[in-house]
Amino acid sequence: MAERPADHTDAAGLCAELIRFDTTNRGNGESAGEREAAEFVAGVLAEAGVEAKILESAPRRANVLARIPGRDPSLPALLVQGHLDVVPADATEWSVSPFSGEIRDGYVWGRGAVDMKDFVAMVLAVVAGGLRPRRDVVLAFVADEEDRGEYGAHWLATEHAVEFAGCAAAISESGGYSYWVKASGAGGRGLPAAGGRAVRLYPIATAERGTAHLRLTARGRAGHGSRRNDENAVVRLVGAVHRIATHRWPVHLTPTVEAFLVRTGAALRVPVDLSDVDGTLARLGPAAALAENTVRNSTTPTMLDAGYKVNVIPSTARAQVDTRVLPGAEDELLAQIDALLGPGVEREFVAHQPPVQAPVDSPWFTAMADALRAEDPEAVVVPYCMGGGTDAKAFSRLGIDCYGFAPLWLPEGFPYRELAHGVDERVPVEGLRFGTAVLRRFLTDC
Repeated sequence: MAERPADHTDAAGLCAELIRFDTTNRGNGESAGEREAAEFVAGVLAEAGVEAKILESAPRRANVLARIPGRDPSLPALLVQGHLDVVPADATEWSVSPFSGEIRDGYVWGRGAVDMKDFVAMVLAVVAGGLRPRRDVVLAFVADEEDRGEYGAHWLATEHAVEFAGCAAAISESGGYSYWVKASGAGGRGLPAAGGRAVRLYPIATAERGTAHLRLTARGRAGHGSRRNDENAVVRLVGAVHRIATHRWPVHLTPTVEAFLVRTGAALRVPVDLSDVDGTLARLGPAAALAENTVRNSTTPTMLDAGYKVNVIPSTARAQVDTRVLPGAEDELLAQIDALLGPGVEREFVAHQPPVQAPVDSPWFTAMADALRAEDPEAVVVPYCMGGGTDAKAFSRLGIDCYGFAPLWLPEGFPYRELAHGVDERVPVEGLRFGTAVLRRFLTDC
């Protein structure tokens, strides 16, 4: 008996198939399975009548590109982009094999289930179902997002920018999912009491902090560890790292975060005081987790390197600092870091990518919100800023407004944000069905 062909309109089944491609990205150019996953994606698109091409930035570092013509070619195009690679998984820590793509207990299990083969699967399911978009839709399924993007989005934006001609906006990971919050606000300032009702927030990413990873180098005078040395490079470095780590960065409210605070406060019926952001966050309860890391810049020391023998004072000591910067705040941040370094310490960039910021009040955001509310009439759609980074940093350089919009319905209490890069990563089957329906509406009508 011939094997029954897979139903590529089923996002859960597609997600499981994608997970079974081990596309682990170990960094430093070492990755597995991206070529096989790209060929599978291109095959699904071909079955749907969409011509796709595979572009390799290096042997087996494969990226898939396609363009679906819209009903109205006069409109600017939309880019839909997602990555095919995943971070490593230690199978000994998991309840299931990380690359099994097992479907059980109402979930699809495996590495990449929420980051971000779920989104890729939902988009492919919409296309396989016969998508006829209002405007041109450009599809980009890329390699290397989980490292530096040099073999994926950044390479495409530099070497193949023509493929994205006419794209005005883009959607991708980290937004549009249900985030349950118990509204326990007591009211005040004209607000009625919340009464303990459950609110489903749907945060859409309209911004993300920039990456300004720094290497600090302290220089001094080498010498014997038993002798006084007022030019000890290790001491200079430790002082600089301590000052940077303990510095209290001031609040810097971007349009996205301000809108999040105001709209979420209204939904939860708690007072919002923009002159006391920390107090406002405290009143927001669990919803504060969506904003607390993006009201300030951050500088987190993560690596130290100094010396080669305990009784030798080295002439050089180094540290690396994970620095994240909000839109419009980089000059102020770097000036303050320079003031904190102290004598004998220099800084340089290890990685430097600017922040991303798209308009909150735009037809794109409105169309996303409308598509969510059509499937969940009680959805409270709010903008938010991502604390980390995505491939939006590459595509925004092309003048494209980038949004985090990968819709999912999630059950209350589901640890979605903790599962990305975590153990027993999984995504609800019902959530995929919901997200597919939302994406179908959005891609058809936006």
